[in-house]
Amino acid sequence: MVDTVVAFHQAEVADHADWQVEVAHPTPAKNLIPDGVVLLASGSSAFVEIDRTMSYARLVAKLERYDAYRNAPASGRGNAARAPRSHWQETYAGLSLERPFPPVLFVFAPAPSRAAPTTREAAFHERARRVGSVTYRLTVATTPLPLLTRDRADGRVWRVVGNGHGEERRALAALPKAR
Repeated sequence: MVDTVVAFHQAEVADHADWQVEVAHPTPAKNLIPDGVVLLASGSSAFVEIDRTMSYARLVAKLERYDAYRNAPASGRGNAARAPRSHWQETYAGLSLERPFPPVLFVFAPAPSRAAPTTREAAFHERARRVGSVTYRLTVATTPLPLLTRDRADGRVWRVVGNGHGEERRALAALPKAR
């Protein structure tokens, strides 16, 4: 996590103080606990997952929890000025709901006796494409930690899952927006 925070800070994409670690987010089935949530310099947020040893099944299950969080029904009551909003809308969309659902960024870190980060990244892409909302309602992007630390978070280090983006790497600011 520290290397990821430093890469974002050095790129001036987010300050090191603009991170929250392991904050619970309610979903209908089970809480979603991202490794980190970062407030970006643009004013929007991003969810960050750091993987060293998690199985692909658990990574995809976590991605499915993001989907459940994104699609959770509105909670609470609205008022005369606005309709009820879901937790993610209350927390991340802004006052007028102008911001889309935050991107989910997976960083694949080296680990002893595990496949290389680029190999795990490619295998994750194959599995993550099968999660229904990935291609249009969730923006999911990945990078290996060595590339992130070398080229920084604002560089062309992010590979988007789904949407036929293939192997192309993009800058954080150029990621597609979720609908």
